[in-house]
Amino acid sequence: MTLRPATRAELPDVLALLAGEDGVVDPARAEAGEAHERAFAAITADPRNELLVLVEAATPQTPGEAGGTVIGCLQATYIPGLGKGGAERALLEAVRVRADRRGGGRGRALTERAVERARERGCALVQLTSDKRRVDAHRFYTGLGFTPSHEGFKLALPQTPAES
Repeated sequence: MTLRPATRAELPDVLALLAGEDGVVDPARAEAGEAHERAFAAITADPRNELLVLVEAATPQTPGEAGGTVIGCLQATYIPGLGKGGAERALLEAVRVRADRRGGGRGRALTERAVERARERGCALVQLTSDKRRVDAHRFYTGLGFTPSHEGFKLALPQTPAES
């Protein structure tokens, strides 16, 4: 398995992972709209953001052919701050592993490799949020050494028709 930045061609794979919380969604059915295209372009252009994919290698049909299936993803945002001695912190968002590939250590590999990227960058902290209803995910993150140290809050802002 390889963890690397997503390519534009893999955007449907990522959207399928985000839509497939409880099952596998065919990437061919995941349509990338204008807002997705803008977001992908903004993420990839920003040195403080990474959209990472976990790719399970396939046997290449031709020597030198890459091959592989996107089975996981996450977005890492590196946030500068004055706390922690002025060190950056990493925020992990949209952590997903394909439903039919869960349970084999892939989520652990995805998260541990993202943490290692943050460590190499000099981050002093890695943080993430998880829906309160996702008890299994909480056990998973606790098993990786994350602690439920804060209560999170969100405020949804209404979208205008042009933004949605």
